[in-house]
Amino acid sequence: MGLTPTFALQLLAALVAGGFTTLTASPFELWWLGPVAIALLYTGLHTLTPAQAALKGWLYGVALFASGTSWVYVSIHDYGYTGMPLAVFLTALFVAVLALFFAGTFWLYRRFFGPRWALLTFAGAWVLGEVLRTYLFTGFPWLLVGSSYVDSPLASWAPIGGVYLLSLFVVLTGTLGAELLRRQWWALAPIAVIWLAPLALPTLWTTPVDEPTRVALLQGNLPQLLKWTPEGQRVAANTYSNLTREVADNADLILWPETALPMMEHQAQPVLERVQANLPPGAALMTGIVQLDEQNRYFNSVIGVGNVEGSYQKEHLVPFGEYLPLESVLRGAINFFDLPMSSFTKGASEQAPMQAAGVSIGNAICYEIIYPQLVARRAADSEVIVTVSNDTWFGASIGPHQHLQMARLRALENGRYVVRATSNGITAIIDPRGELVDRAPQFETTYLTGEFYAMEGLTPFTRMGSWPTWLLAGLLLLPGLPRRR
Repeated sequence: MGLTPTFALQLLAALVAGGFTTLTASPFELWWLGPVAIALLYTGLHTLTPAQAALKGWLYGVALFASGTSWVYVSIHDYGYTGMPLAVFLTALFVAVLALFFAGTFWLYRRFFGPRWALLTFAGAWVLGEVLRTYLFTGFPWLLVGSSYVDSPLASWAPIGGVYLLSLFVVLTGTLGAELLRRQWWALAPIAVIWLAPLALPTLWTTPVDEPTRVALLQGNLPQLLKWTPEGQRVAANTYSNLTREVADNADLILWPETALPMMEHQAQPVLERVQANLPPGAALMTGIVQLDEQNRYFNSVIGVGNVEGSYQKEHLVPFGEYLPLESVLRGAINFFDLPMSSFTKGASEQAPMQAAGVSIGNAICYEIIYPQLVARRAADSEVIVTVSNDTWFGASIGPHQHLQMARLRALENGRYVVRATSNGITAIIDPRGELVDRAPQFETTYLTGEFYAMEGLTPFTRMGSWPTWLLAGLLLLPGLPRRR
């Protein structure tokens, strides 16, 4: 694999493209850089061997994840009790392994597809690569290309085909743009269709039901390193009890964040009973909590008191954070693998929606909000999406901003309000168009009050999910398959 000047330039372009893709996401939101990044990756790709293409894809992934998921280092070093050299090594390993998804996609693409109809086949391969990254080895659908387009002219496509359709159109814009630079003027027509058609699409596919529900979202801002100590438990109980007293008279639904009380459900009952005694009639309180069942299994859950029915147990757990793969080998190897509450059991995939303050609730705990299919299933049976999270693990990084952006896209995809309570930010109310109604400041002990409407009706995406887009991506590969004699 000779490093010619032309090949070296392509590798440099891959690194630049990775940085550009991070800049499309929050908090930067330079979404117009997305097609530019794709054009940098697409241009010249068909002059490379499969191995060279794999290296180009891998370097793109390295640049993307090194810049876009730098918060992993914060989680491992600041909150994972891990020294700097080991934290740097583990972060680099995380980035290098994730980048293999792009290496594999690019290798397969060059191995089986030639330049014929490349502008279509590259887009199809890209989207199927994102699907693979979403699900393989529990999945990591963070920084999907389409996730950055909730504020772009493409946003109206989201209720139709979700994040993968947005990705497909961004990649097609990049490949068509590259053709346009080669004076293929016909490429202007499909670009115009992709970007102008949303003007004719509905801005809202669902309708509000009855009167609004008043909500109060509490943000305790408790230090993560203090949280699971006896002192942290006392501070948490006092903080959330006091905040609840302040908002109780003006809220139908009060929401505490993920594991707001750092203790088991049975230990938290005295605190919750005292809080419930001071709630107005008909008011509901929901909180994240750790449940322990008769078989000594731990569940990351949401429960409620007052006008609440049912509970929810988190279905999609975070590897290494909430459960440990190869636990018999890794447990005790380094401190990071012995984090508090890292032995959870996953909840059932089919769980009835909770009912709170007369509204049907679709739950998504923390990391679950980044999975479009999972949230669509919850939205189909509910009137509002409630997500509780502990973004303290991100520190002061860009992670919470990216997390909020993906929550906004879930609201837009499903035509539902998303109400989001987090431990230290970004706590927010998001409307069915994906727009922020209001948000609380980060790193403050505070609360956010506002209103949301229960929504009825389903978007096309909620009804059908991502399957139509996945099928379309697969069909785009067909014209580029080698013809047999």
